[in-house]
Amino acid sequence: MDIRMPVMGGLEATRRILRDMADGGASTETGAPKVLVLTTFDLDEYVYAALQAGASGFVLKDIPPEQLVAAIHTVASGEAVLSPTITRRLIEAYVHAPPAQAVQLPPEVADLTPREREMLQLVARGLSNAEIAAAAFVSEPTVKTHVARILMKLGLRDRVQIAVFAHRHHLV
Repeated sequence: MDIRMPVMGGLEATRRILRDMADGGASTETGAPKVLVLTTFDLDEYVYAALQAGASGFVLKDIPPEQLVAAIHTVASGEAVLSPTITRRLIEAYVHAPPAQAVQLPPEVADLTPREREMLQLVARGLSNAEIAAAAFVSEPTVKTHVARILMKLGLRDRVQIAVFAHRHHLV
């Protein structure tokens, strides 16, 4: 998906595709579609808007072809991907953000077990399943089970949404 397209912008198209599929259009056999934004517009406002619209990745058109193919495979497999320059900016913005005043957590957070909250924090830090498994001394299938339960309990679609949720609610 590109940001600017004829007829309808990529952000609105992403919202509509994912909303329509969530409203009953997605087959349980094929799962919900995944959206990877591929654009020349390297603006934070577009990155945030794309992630909030439900995109699972955001990469710039100047990446090498092999990295684009890898990004497509990553998103198709249910993982998330961001261009390194965007990741760096997001981290810098987060680190320099003023501390939040009393944050009201959504009630669904109370449904998470302590271990699931730990996994949520590791996902939000951008660790892969293998890295989480090593850090938490569990197997990769156990990590996948925890991530699936977090997604279900919080009503989220993918790891990008877990990261956005965790940062928005200051859980990391």
